Amino acid sequence: MDKTLFEKGLAKRKSTLGDEYVEKNLAAADDFNRPFQEAMTAWCWGFGWGDETIDAKTRSMMNLAMIGALGKMHEWEIHCRGAINNGVSVDEIRAIIHVISIYCGVPQGVECFRVARKVLEELELI
Repeated sequence: MDKTLFEKGLAKRKSTLGDEYVEKNLAAADDFNRPFQEAMTAWCWGFGWGDETIDAKTRSMMNLAMIGALGKMHEWEIHCRGAINNGVSVDEIRAIIHVISIYCGVPQGVECFRVARKVLEELELI
């Protein structure tokens, strides 16, 4: 594993998802899934998020749309929180869910609104 890419990824991951969340996940890693956690941190966060061509806010908006399209709601919730950390507004989250509804179906949009409401209420943004 490229240690520099891992460190860059770790910083990006923490800045988006929060130190506590990332540290908890890394601490819970064991011999079975630690290699995946390390590779994902280096590849997804170091290589992907570390590419400054796309700013973090735009990347968060793209991730919400893609993860919403895939219907991976646990990840969508995590990235909804991260998107807010990266400056995505409540209005922008609503607009992203509208696009998900149009292209992926109303039931998926309903699910995204349900999860977004949970996150936004917990953060006292609505």
